Amino acid sequence: MNSVNWNGIVESLLFAAGDEGLSLKQISAVLEIGEIEAKDKMNEIIQMYNSDPNRGLQVLEIGGTYQLATKKEFAIYLKRLVESPSSTSLSQAALETLAVIAYKQPITRIEIEEIRGVKTERPLQTLTAKALIKEVGRAEGNGRAYLYGTTKEFLDAFGLKDLAELPKLPEQSEDDEFAQNEADLFFDTLKQV
Repeated sequence: MNSVNWNGIVESLLFAAGDEGLSLKQISAVLEIGEIEAKDKMNEIIQMYNSDPNRGLQVLEIGGTYQLATKKEFAIYLKRLVESPSSTSLSQAALETLAVIAYKQPITRIEIEEIRGVKTERPLQTLTAKALIKEVGRAEGNGRAYLYGTTKEFLDAFGLKDLAELPKLPEQSEDDEFAQNEADLFFDTLKQV
């Protein structure tokens, strides 16, 4: 077992676990080693990450779980990335997908695609990455598809107290033009997010 790349395995596991991290028990079970040996390996990996100034990541133990995190000294660059205009604008496909989710939630990817008439995997990834939408459950029936809904960040981004403040969808009435203009103005602000 000396040829096992513990560092690479643990790094992969922590990356896949994301923000949830992994407990020592989970790590030892996956590596098929005892918890004491797993603890020793984790301490070695933490030391390796912390002692290398060329690494942008570190391994932290927080609340009994281990997770990958960026180093504090690079926070300014991460802030620039998040605030850069190119990373904050939404494509037309993402805007359409967000509008469908906002008005029809909870909704599955298939239902969104039926409404839009095109694939929505990329827009869903973008909107999830920007924390404007999230998985809110599973649909009943075969396959139990993920249901999507908007987030608190969506409400914050558009200055809404709740979803009831969304502009009304146009109905068959003489107010159609007003309602359409109101909805257009609202979703034009999405382009700024």
